[in-house]
Amino acid sequence: MSKGNRSSIVAAWISLVSNVALTMIKIIVGLLTNSQVLLADGIHNAGDVIATAASLTSMNISKRPADEDHPYGHGKAEVLSSAFVSIILAIAALYIAYEAVMAFFEEPRKASYIALIAALVSLIWKQVLYAYTIRIGKRVNSKGLMATAYDHLADVYASIAAVAGIGLALIGERFGLHYLAYGDPLAGIIVSILVMKLAYHMGQESFDVLMEKAVDHAQLDEYASLIRSVPEVKRIDRIRAREHGHYVLVDVRLSIPGQMTIQEGHDISRKIKQTIMDKHPNVDEVLIHINPWYEA
Repeated sequence: MSKGNRSSIVAAWISLVSNVALTMIKIIVGLLTNSQVLLADGIHNAGDVIATAASLTSMNISKRPADEDHPYGHGKAEVLSSAFVSIILAIAALYIAYEAVMAFFEEPRKASYIALIAALVSLIWKQVLYAYTIRIGKRVNSKGLMATAYDHLADVYASIAAVAGIGLALIGERFGLHYLAYGDPLAGIIVSILVMKLAYHMGQESFDVLMEKAVDHAQLDEYASLIRSVPEVKRIDRIRAREHGHYVLVDVRLSIPGQMTIQEGHDISRKIKQTIMDKHPNVDEVLIHINPWYEA
């Protein structure tokens, strides 16, 4: 296993263990202090445990080498996991919104400093986890780990709402401003919108990869520039590239002088493939079809 793969697996395991610990803390403290917002955040965190476990499983599958049944590798396992996490986030957003709206029709519950401390610990912990996992996820181009990172970011939003809600309630109790107790459900509604936007972004990105959407034009232009740097290439007839999870597949049709031998054409293809893969480590395969070119 490469160093990058080990880093992503370790980050996923840290995320899983952290989510389990935070779920237990929030639910236990929420029940002991009768904090509705903290209890809701804990239940939301329980969904994160499932999402992180799915990401970890998909990351292990995606690292398997190509085989007879999967000649292009297993990279899309991470994309499926990312789509699954986006669904979990969308459900969490709806749940947070529902709880927030219902809270407007109930008597505000007494706030607790213990609940505030628990929410602050969750906020800091999740922010650190987000920064850690997104850095590694982008470095190794792991869709599963980046999905886990965005899941942590959604939890940061939820924890901000919990801190704001509990804090406002404590201030309201201290100064007799009872209407501040409803700051919590208002913050919850705002957070649910942010989490839903995050879920939509992740889901759209996963859908694009699953539907074989081409990489952006700037990236294609970089590949084309490298191909044209090989003197024997007279024309690029077609170039395509698509993401396949944490790696990219490139498909090229190009023309070289028709009088060149098969061996020379083979050597040129290998040179082009090596040039692209050296400059772009995330490219796993370059498929090249050679056409004959004549001066006339």
